[in-house]
Amino acid sequence: MQIQGYEFSISAGRLEETLGGYLLSGKTVQIGHPFGRTLYFKHGWQSWSEAGWVSLRENPKPIQPPERRPQCDDPAYALSPVHGGSGLGGLEGHDGRMLLLGALRPGARVEADRLSLKGLADHETQWFLAYGEQQQVLARYAELLANTLGVRGQQPAPRVWCSWYSYYSDISESKMLETIAGLQGLPFEVFQLDDGWQQNMGDWEPNHKFPSGMSTIALRAQSQGLTPGLWLAPFIARPSSSLFKEHPDWFLRDEQGELVSAGSNWGGYYALDVTLPAVQNWLQSLIQKVRGWGYRYLKLDFLFAAALPGKRHSGASREEAYREALRLIREAAGDDVYILACGAPIIASLGLVDGLRIGPDVAPYWDNEDRRVYLHDPTGPAAYNALRTSLHRLWLKPLVHTDPDVVYFRTRYNLLTPAQRAVLQDLALVAGFKATSDPPAWLDGEEREQLREWLEATPSILQTGPYTFKIGEREVDFSSWLEI
Repeated sequence: MQIQGYEFSISAGRLEETLGGYLLSGKTVQIGHPFGRTLYFKHGWQSWSEAGWVSLRENPKPIQPPERRPQCDDPAYALSPVHGGSGLGGLEGHDGRMLLLGALRPGARVEADRLSLKGLADHETQWFLAYGEQQQVLARYAELLANTLGVRGQQPAPRVWCSWYSYYSDISESKMLETIAGLQGLPFEVFQLDDGWQQNMGDWEPNHKFPSGMSTIALRAQSQGLTPGLWLAPFIARPSSSLFKEHPDWFLRDEQGELVSAGSNWGGYYALDVTLPAVQNWLQSLIQKVRGWGYRYLKLDFLFAAALPGKRHSGASREEAYREALRLIREAAGDDVYILACGAPIIASLGLVDGLRIGPDVAPYWDNEDRRVYLHDPTGPAAYNALRTSLHRLWLKPLVHTDPDVVYFRTRYNLLTPAQRAVLQDLALVAGFKATSDPPAWLDGEEREQLREWLEATPSILQTGPYTFKIGEREVDFSSWLEI
């Protein structure tokens, strides 16, 4: 059939015209295209996974070393010889417009080669097919996803102070109380405690650095008008944890009965089988406990672990299992708790979380070239990695708060140039999510004032092209920062 002057061959169970494109149905659909070895729009599986345009002229290169793959992208396709991504994919046409194929439910993949764009799903699925300007076809796809999966995050995102990108795990009760006091006069709405408070990964009780318990921090934050926030990684545990030692049968295993590795941080960790009733009860009890401590903002991390390949108790597909676990967490938390999903399968999280990390971690340096180029891993902490992937996920803004990660105003312990810090600040403005980890004690007077002004600013945002925006009266072009 002809679409916008180009001839495509379409293999699908059903095809019907819809606003802006076509709806296809089938567990597998295939679109033959005339564009040859063009550029492919890759949409990685979870928050940190690469999103952006890649060339079909080059074969995919597996991320190295292999033990990192589970936490970088979908490990089921780590050695795939063809380019592919999660939920959606696209091709650049001869006229610069985009051929988009996107699934309207979780558990789908889109692959591409010089002849075809192919959709593969766990179940019978509807797909959206369109050809047009990149912004327009992605906006229409987002509308259809909203109808099928739901929408959250419609109010402005809260302004967040997070402990991770300054102190990392070196946090303590006294240090956090001092930080809260130092935030007085800055217009933050959330004080979020990150990794370092817990006894172990999987053992979610305060360690010796928080002798007064977690309620103390929450109460102090509340007394200053801040919503208390807490970091959790509810779907994973280290083998040294009491949770793992007491319940080894709760963890996901492969077809051979071996434990499924979920990654290599902290010396390695395993994924819970979230379809087990005992695990589901434990998850809800954990969230209720944290809520009881007074926390109404939860940063839930390493969520991809619930959807890793493995043999599940219920027999549910990977993203069905993940989505049900997330639904149980939402039920336990209540609608008044803000959930920020990180390291999270993108499409499968929609409608259940308020905020969604849309790129890798930032870092106080621009690039991690050794890892990105020589190990073929664009998911590591670096300002460049965060910028590139986040820019290609801004189409999600109508569905969820899009979090591109924190910005920096401090010069202390920071290798970013003023221009690099400014581009991250602009990225956060266009994404609509403002957060930093700069401790007040690390800011000089000028830096503190710049932070305050940035937090208070509410400029109009207009996207004028794939990488160009009007922020208030300023024209901002991110393309000069990208290798495109």
